[in-house]
Amino acid sequence: MDLPDYLPLSYLNQLLYCERRFWYMYVLGELAVNAALLEGTLRHEHADQPGTERIEDGRVVRRLAVYSDRLRINGFCDLVEEADGVLRPVEYKRGKQGRWNNDQVQLCAQALCLEERTAQAVPMGEIFYYRSRHRIEAPFTPELRAETEAAVAQAFALLEAGALPPHTRQSVRCGECSLEPICLPKETQRLLAKDE
Repeated sequence: MDLPDYLPLSYLNQLLYCERRFWYMYVLGELAVNAALLEGTLRHEHADQPGTERIEDGRVVRRLAVYSDRLRINGFCDLVEEADGVLRPVEYKRGKQGRWNNDQVQLCAQALCLEERTAQAVPMGEIFYYRSRHRIEAPFTPELRAETEAAVAQAFALLEAGALPPHTRQSVRCGECSLEPICLPKETQRLLAKDE
């Protein structure tokens, strides 16, 4: 498989949720539109309108394209707030804060791109969850930065291996996944059990 020049950073979110989900979506182009995905798409429409707005002590830029040559990732920040010369990316998510760190890694990847492009530190971002109607602060700690860079390396390693990853062992994730009807984890598990 030919490796991409740049990986869309939003796929890091899928990867950390489930490697198999990442493969289905990125490599195979599978997308199952369910109610949750449709709701997220509709709620995202305002955030996805590009433009700049002035605010009292700075500005807000919507749908800002970002990239990192060092990490070979690119994508968009839903929103970047600049106040007193400090940049803060904001990511919009449909649901509520999840049990996993995938949203924070996606946001941190945006910050790493911003830092490379602007040569200024981006210490923190925020994630706005529509369901809970509030923002969660996400400090870009050394640990989160390392996790983000490891996720990028993991994505490229999976693509280089060129094989569909196995099902996740955390089956609770399958119940919340829009690709469950395509991936068929329970059915696959039954068939494998019969073969043994």
